[in-house]
Amino acid sequence: MLLREVEYVKPSSIAEALTNLAANDGARALAGGQTLINVMKARAASPDVLVDLSGLEELKGIELGSDGTLSIGPMTTYTELMDSAEARARPILGEVCSKIADVQVRNRGTIGGNLCANDPTNHLPPLMAAIGAELTITGAGGERTVPASDFFLGVYMTAVGQTELLTRITIPAGKHDGFAAVTLGVDGTCIVNAAASMNGSLRIAIGCVDAVPVLIEVESPDTVRAAVRAAALHPPDDVHASSEYRAHLAEVLAERAARQAVGE
Repeated sequence: MLLREVEYVKPSSIAEALTNLAANDGARALAGGQTLINVMKARAASPDVLVDLSGLEELKGIELGSDGTLSIGPMTTYTELMDSAEARARPILGEVCSKIADVQVRNRGTIGGNLCANDPTNHLPPLMAAIGAELTITGAGGERTVPASDFFLGVYMTAVGQTELLTRITIPAGKHDGFAAVTLGVDGTCIVNAAASMNGSLRIAIGCVDAVPVLIEVESPDTVRAAVRAAALHPPDDVHASSEYRAHLAEVLAERAARQAVGE
């Protein structure tokens, strides 16, 4: 289906982008477009103005700090992150991005777009929650930083307001991480996924079972399944999986991710 007519602007600075977003209640930021354009074609969303962020170099790039902290621009594509020497300081990032959709999507889709869309089937929200990422949001009033555990608010909802932008993703140092998923085919969306990070205790985030990633914390992989059961998950039913099957997958994949994180 063709797009309906829409106004298009391509700002040259973050300040200009914020002004464009504030000038029209129907304005939407356009990152890689891998979700938004398809949603617009299906008439599920009809923004009046598209604010294209692709020209903002200040929203791109990956920097590695002396303490091992990674600073990632939200307009960085999946492929750029996979190919980045700096990002290899946290290998799980490239590993998970390599599992997202296909080459075409990975070449266009952006890290920030994936997070701000917050589709419950996306790969990156649970990963960011598990590894303790922090997300910087910029608006007319300045910057604020939100931990990933508080960034995701509901289906397609995040802490980024209508007139704000995600401007930086900060990843703490670490290497002991894991990720497991069951997808619809090789390149399909996730039925259930789970990410884990070991830093004293095991922090696990499960995706596709609720509107936001479900966080649990355990001492060892041996207690993961019991902890997931104790969380009393009630995943949705759909044509791809029943609620019961998703709950079962949550236990299995959380344990797999946890065992990968501890090197088993």
